[in-house]
Amino acid sequence: MRRNRQVILVSRPPQQGWLSEENFRLVETPLPEPGEGELLVRNHWLSLDPYMRGRMNEARSYAPPQSLGEVMLGGTAGEVIVSQHPGFRPGDKVVGRLGWQEYALSDGSGLRRVDDAGIPLSASLGVLGMPGVTAWIGLFDICRTQPGETVVVTAAAGAVGSVVGQLAKLHGCRVVGIAGGAEKCRYVVETLGFDDCIDYRMGADEFWPALKAATPARIDCLFENVGGEVFDILLGRMNAFSRIALCGMISQYNSAPYPIRNLSSILVNRIRMQGFIVTELQERWPAALAELTRHFAAGRIKYRETVVDGLAQAPAALIGLLRGENFGKQLVRLI
Repeated sequence: MRRNRQVILVSRPPQQGWLSEENFRLVETPLPEPGEGELLVRNHWLSLDPYMRGRMNEARSYAPPQSLGEVMLGGTAGEVIVSQHPGFRPGDKVVGRLGWQEYALSDGSGLRRVDDAGIPLSASLGVLGMPGVTAWIGLFDICRTQPGETVVVTAAAGAVGSVVGQLAKLHGCRVVGIAGGAEKCRYVVETLGFDDCIDYRMGADEFWPALKAATPARIDCLFENVGGEVFDILLGRMNAFSRIALCGMISQYNSAPYPIRNLSSILVNRIRMQGFIVTELQERWPAALAELTRHFAAGRIKYRETVVDGLAQAPAALIGLLRGENFGKQLVRLI
């Protein structure tokens, strides 16, 4: 009899500290059988994303915390293997939020059927999924970027930042990335086509001169994924009437909040800064996916994946993601 392997959250990490593999447990459960109106999905890929760390806390947020003793939340891509649902057939490839498990029972809510003909199924969790849509909405709806403007992207080698920069270049912008390490900066410039990239690990004294040199016209749009000291420095380089899309604060998820000193720049430069949650903007997904798919099919958007094999590797891979060890989209291959 086939069994289902799942990863559940068994304890919460410190509110301002690092999670550990001990916060998770790998379990085996009976394989569920779909009833009327349900379907069974064999997950092929599991997406790991920074937001998961915030959902592990009990603090008030935009969504309820992950429940203890339950399957860890997460996006998946897989194949319908049994269906008693009129909208899905065995063999359909689907993307949804089915969690850290090899098989999942679903009533179809939140599932999106995808066509993987000529497109890797894993791309539906990256450039053609939530990270890509996040990049598109943040750049065009939140920042309202115009051709000729200077766009700065933090975590530029990550799943979201890498797409932001490429979309901005296609839109006629000057694009500067911020990334950790010389290898990532080379990738951002030489492979993704950014105009420049600054290694934030060089230290604050060197970072500011490098930023000034890379942004001679200052910054019109900041796509912020990291927060902390680098964000504070970037605030001092913003243009009048510039915009900031607050997508994430990954540097703050496992540590005490960094005290921002350049807040006066928001007033002086009349900056519009807005946080956004991409899952709340479902009405914009079709337009975003349509444009992303066109660019992807034409080879205009490049992407990179960091893949680990097996569900048991997911906790360590999530910790690595939060430490900035991944290139591009972090995935777990389940089959």
